[in-house]
Amino acid sequence: MRYELMLPHQIRKAVAENWPVALPLGVLEYHGEHMAVGMDTLAVIKTLELFEKERDIVILPPFYYGAASYAVAAPEGSGSVQVGGNQLAPFGEELFYSLLRIGFRNIHAIIHHQTENFAAGMPTDLAFKTAGRQAIFRFLEKERGEGWWGSEAMANYYAQHAEGGNFFNWVQVHPLMSAAMNGKYPFDHAGIGETSLMLALCPEAVDASHFEDNKSWYTATAKDASAELGKKGVAMIMDHLRAILRG
Repeated sequence: MRYELMLPHQIRKAVAENWPVALPLGVLEYHGEHMAVGMDTLAVIKTLELFEKERDIVILPPFYYGAASYAVAAPEGSGSVQVGGNQLAPFGEELFYSLLRIGFRNIHAIIHHQTENFAAGMPTDLAFKTAGRQAIFRFLEKERGEGWWGSEAMANYYAQHAEGGNFFNWVQVHPLMSAAMNGKYPFDHAGIGETSLMLALCPEAVDASHFEDNKSWYTATAKDASAELGKKGVAMIMDHLRAILRG
Protein backbone atom coordinates (compact mmCIF):
# COMPACT_ATOMS: atom_id res chain seq x y z
CA MET A 1 0.00 0.00 0.00
CA ARG A 2 1.08 3.58 -0.59
CA TYR A 3 1.85 5.00 2.84
CA GLU A 4 0.33 8.38 2.09
CA LEU A 5 -3.03 6.68 1.37
CA MET A 6 -3.08 4.45 4.43
CA LEU A 7 -5.52 4.90 7.30
CA PRO A 8 -4.39 4.43 10.93
CA HIS A 9 -6.00 0.99 11.26
CA GLN A 10 -4.13 -0.13 8.13
CA ILE A 11 -0.85 1.16 9.56
CA ARG A 12 -1.49 -0.76 12.79
CA LYS A 13 -2.17 -3.91 10.76
CA ALA A 14 1.05 -3.46 8.79
CA VAL A 15 3.00 -3.04 12.04
CA ALA A 16 1.36 -6.07 13.70
CA GLU A 17 2.03 -8.27 10.67
CA ASN A 18 5.56 -6.92 10.15
CA TRP A 19 5.01 -5.88 6.56
CA PRO A 20 8.14 -4.71 4.75
CA VAL A 21 8.32 -0.92 4.46
CA ALA A 22 10.15 0.22 1.34
CA LEU A 23 11.66 3.63 0.61
CA PRO A 24 12.38 4.18 -3.11
CA LEU A 25 15.69 6.02 -2.86
CA GLY A 26 17.28 7.77 -5.80
CA VAL A 27 18.50 10.85 -7.59
CA LEU A 28 17.71 13.26 -10.38
CA GLU A 29 20.58 12.86 -12.82
CA TYR A 30 21.41 13.35 -16.50
CA HIS A 31 20.77 10.11 -18.38
CA GLY A 32 21.59 11.17 -21.90
CA GLU A 33 19.40 13.12 -24.28
CA HIS A 34 16.98 10.22 -24.70
CA MET A 35 15.97 9.44 -21.12
CA ALA A 36 14.31 11.12 -18.13
CA VAL A 37 16.46 12.43 -15.27
CA GLY A 38 14.45 10.41 -12.74
CA MET A 39 15.41 7.05 -14.25
CA ASP A 40 17.22 5.67 -11.18
CA THR A 41 14.32 6.36 -8.86
CA LEU A 42 11.63 5.42 -11.36
CA ALA A 43 13.18 1.96 -11.75
CA VAL A 44 12.76 1.38 -8.00
CA ILE A 45 9.23 2.79 -7.87
CA LYS A 46 7.96 0.78 -10.82
CA THR A 47 9.39 -2.55 -9.66
CA LEU A 48 7.99 -2.01 -6.16
CA GLU A 49 4.58 -1.37 -7.72
CA LEU A 50 4.86 -4.76 -9.43
CA PHE A 51 5.92 -6.36 -6.14
CA GLU A 52 2.91 -4.81 -4.42
CA LYS A 53 0.64 -6.89 -6.65
CA GLU A 54 2.15 -10.06 -5.15
CA ARG A 55 2.64 -9.35 -1.45
CA ASP A 56 1.69 -6.97 1.33
CA ILE A 57 4.08 -4.04 1.46
CA VAL A 58 4.15 -0.42 2.54
CA ILE A 59 5.65 1.85 -0.13
CA LEU A 60 6.83 5.17 1.24
CA PRO A 61 6.76 8.34 -0.87
CA PRO A 62 9.93 8.23 -2.99
CA PHE A 63 13.00 10.30 -2.16
CA TYR A 64 14.54 11.69 -5.36
CA TYR A 65 17.05 14.10 -3.86
CA GLY A 66 20.12 11.95 -3.35
CA ALA A 67 23.75 12.67 -4.22
CA ALA A 68 23.67 12.53 -8.00
CA SER A 69 27.13 14.18 -8.20
CA TYR A 70 28.31 16.05 -11.26
CA ALA A 71 30.57 13.20 -12.39
CA VAL A 72 28.41 12.50 -15.45
CA ALA A 73 27.59 16.06 -16.47
CA ALA A 74 27.62 19.59 -15.13
CA PRO A 75 24.15 20.64 -13.95
CA GLU A 76 23.76 23.53 -16.36
CA GLY A 77 21.31 22.38 -19.00
CA SER A 78 21.56 18.71 -17.96
CA GLY A 79 19.14 18.63 -15.02
CA SER A 80 21.32 16.84 -12.45
CA VAL A 81 20.46 17.74 -8.85
CA GLN A 82 23.17 17.25 -6.23
CA VAL A 83 22.54 17.02 -2.47
CA GLY A 84 25.61 15.88 -0.57
CA GLY A 85 25.76 12.89 1.74
CA ASN A 86 26.46 15.09 4.77
CA GLN A 87 23.06 16.70 4.27
CA LEU A 88 21.30 13.41 3.53
CA ALA A 89 22.36 11.55 6.68
CA PRO A 90 20.52 13.78 9.19
CA PHE A 91 17.35 13.61 7.10
CA GLY A 92 17.61 9.83 6.83
CA GLU A 93 18.14 9.44 10.58
CA GLU A 94 15.03 11.49 11.38
CA LEU A 95 12.97 9.56 8.85
CA PHE A 96 14.06 6.13 10.09
CA TYR A 97 13.71 7.14 13.73
CA SER A 98 10.15 8.29 13.07
CA LEU A 99 9.30 5.01 11.32
CA LEU A 100 10.68 3.06 14.29
CA ARG A 101 8.58 5.18 16.65
CA ILE A 102 5.50 4.29 14.60
CA GLY A 103 6.30 0.62 15.18
CA PHE A 104 7.86 -0.58 11.94
CA ARG A 105 10.70 -3.10 12.29
CA ASN A 106 11.11 -4.19 8.66
CA ILE A 107 12.34 -1.04 6.89
CA HIS A 108 14.22 -1.09 3.58
CA ALA A 109 15.66 1.66 1.43
CA ILE A 110 16.20 0.50 -2.14
CA ILE A 111 18.50 2.37 -4.49
CA HIS A 112 19.61 2.17 -8.12
CA HIS A 113 22.40 4.72 -8.39
CA GLN A 114 26.13 4.03 -8.43
CA THR A 115 25.40 0.57 -7.01
CA GLU A 116 28.12 -1.15 -9.03
CA ASN A 117 30.24 -0.25 -5.96
CA PHE A 118 27.60 -1.11 -3.40
CA ALA A 119 29.84 -3.20 -1.15
CA ALA A 120 32.21 -0.25 -0.73
CA GLY A 121 29.39 2.26 -0.81
CA MET A 122 28.72 5.57 -2.52
CA PRO A 123 27.52 8.87 -1.00
CA THR A 124 23.75 8.29 -1.07
CA ASP A 125 23.64 4.69 0.11
CA LEU A 126 26.37 5.31 2.70
CA ALA A 127 24.45 8.28 4.10
CA PHE A 128 21.28 6.22 4.50
CA LYS A 129 23.15 3.20 5.89
CA THR A 130 24.69 5.43 8.55
CA ALA A 131 21.32 7.06 9.17
CA GLY A 132 19.71 3.67 9.75
CA ARG A 133 22.32 2.63 12.31
CA GLN A 134 22.12 5.96 14.10
CA ALA A 135 18.33 5.80 14.23
CA ILE A 136 18.38 2.28 15.67
CA PHE A 137 20.90 3.16 18.40
CA ARG A 138 18.93 6.29 19.23
CA PHE A 139 15.65 4.40 19.38
CA LEU A 140 17.03 1.60 21.55
CA GLU A 141 18.52 4.07 24.02
CA LYS A 142 15.19 5.87 24.23
CA GLU A 143 13.27 2.64 24.81
CA ARG A 144 15.75 0.80 27.03
CA GLY A 145 18.01 3.47 28.49
CA GLU A 146 21.77 3.84 28.42
CA GLY A 147 23.65 0.63 29.02
CA TRP A 148 20.89 -1.41 27.38
CA TRP A 149 23.27 -3.74 25.58
CA GLY A 150 25.32 -4.48 28.67
CA SER A 151 22.31 -5.39 30.79
CA GLU A 152 21.51 -8.98 31.82
CA ALA A 153 18.48 -8.87 29.53
CA MET A 154 20.91 -9.03 26.58
CA ALA A 155 22.80 -12.09 27.79
CA ASN A 156 21.46 -14.13 24.87
CA TYR A 157 22.31 -11.44 22.29
CA TYR A 158 24.82 -13.50 20.33
CA ALA A 159 22.60 -16.59 20.32
CA GLN A 160 19.69 -14.53 19.01
CA HIS A 161 21.98 -12.89 16.48
CA ALA A 162 23.06 -16.31 15.17
CA GLU A 163 19.41 -17.28 14.80
CA GLY A 164 18.61 -14.18 12.77
CA GLY A 165 17.09 -12.08 15.57
CA ASN A 166 19.15 -8.98 14.88
CA PHE A 167 17.53 -5.63 15.61
CA PHE A 168 20.15 -3.92 13.45
CA ASN A 169 18.23 -5.43 10.55
CA TRP A 170 15.26 -3.24 11.39
CA VAL A 171 16.61 -0.75 8.84
CA GLN A 172 18.48 -1.96 5.76
CA VAL A 173 19.67 -0.46 2.47
CA HIS A 174 19.75 -2.57 -0.70
CA PRO A 175 20.71 -2.14 -4.34
CA LEU A 176 17.84 -2.63 -6.78
CA MET A 177 20.00 -4.96 -8.87
CA SER A 178 21.63 -7.71 -6.82
CA ALA A 179 25.25 -8.80 -7.20
CA ALA A 180 23.90 -12.05 -8.64
CA MET A 181 22.77 -10.10 -11.71
CA ASN A 182 26.37 -9.23 -12.63
CA GLY A 183 27.11 -10.67 -16.04
CA LYS A 184 23.50 -11.68 -16.57
CA TYR A 185 22.08 -8.25 -17.30
CA PRO A 186 23.98 -5.20 -18.56
CA PHE A 187 24.80 -2.72 -15.81
CA ASP A 188 25.44 0.70 -17.28
CA HIS A 189 24.51 4.36 -17.15
CA ALA A 190 21.91 5.37 -19.75
CA GLY A 191 23.05 2.60 -22.07
CA ILE A 192 21.29 -0.53 -23.28
CA GLY A 193 20.66 -1.86 -19.76
CA GLU A 194 19.03 1.14 -18.13
CA THR A 195 17.23 2.20 -21.30
CA SER A 196 15.76 -1.29 -21.65
CA LEU A 197 14.58 -1.21 -18.04
CA MET A 198 12.73 2.03 -18.71
CA LEU A 199 11.21 0.69 -21.92
CA ALA A 200 9.83 -2.23 -19.89
CA LEU A 201 8.80 -0.30 -16.78
CA CYS A 202 8.14 3.30 -17.79
CA PRO A 203 8.29 3.75 -21.57
CA GLU A 204 7.23 7.39 -21.35
CA ALA A 205 10.66 8.07 -19.80
CA VAL A 206 12.40 7.23 -23.10
CA ASP A 207 12.28 9.17 -26.38
CA ALA A 208 13.95 7.19 -29.17
CA SER A 209 13.92 10.23 -31.45
CA HIS A 210 16.76 11.66 -29.36
CA PHE A 211 19.16 8.70 -29.55
CA GLU A 212 21.10 10.46 -32.27
CA ASP A 213 21.53 13.52 -30.07
CA ASN A 214 23.71 11.56 -27.66
CA LYS A 215 27.45 12.22 -27.95
CA SER A 216 28.74 10.41 -24.85
CA TRP A 217 30.45 7.03 -24.70
CA TYR A 218 28.10 5.73 -22.03
CA THR A 219 25.01 6.21 -24.19
CA ALA A 220 26.45 4.49 -27.29
CA THR A 221 24.50 1.27 -26.73
CA ALA A 222 21.19 2.93 -25.82
CA LYS A 223 19.88 2.67 -29.38
CA ASP A 224 20.04 -1.13 -29.10
CA ALA A 225 17.71 -1.21 -26.08
CA SER A 226 14.43 -3.11 -26.11
CA ALA A 227 11.49 -3.73 -23.83
CA GLU A 228 12.14 -7.47 -24.22
CA LEU A 229 15.61 -7.16 -22.72
CA GLY A 230 14.22 -4.88 -20.02
CA LYS A 231 11.65 -7.48 -19.02
CA LYS A 232 14.45 -9.98 -18.42
CA GLY A 233 16.09 -7.49 -16.08
CA VAL A 234 12.80 -6.81 -14.33
CA ALA A 235 12.30 -10.54 -13.73
CA MET A 236 15.70 -10.79 -12.04
CA ILE A 237 15.02 -7.68 -9.95
CA MET A 238 11.70 -9.14 -8.85
CA ASP A 239 13.43 -12.31 -7.66
CA HIS A 240 15.81 -10.11 -5.65
CA LEU A 241 12.93 -8.16 -4.09
CA ARG A 242 11.15 -11.39 -3.16
CA ALA A 243 14.28 -12.50 -1.31
CA ILE A 244 14.84 -9.29 0.69
CA LEU A 245 11.30 -8.02 1.33
CA ARG A 246 9.82 -10.62 3.64
CA GLY A 247 7.02 -10.24 6.14
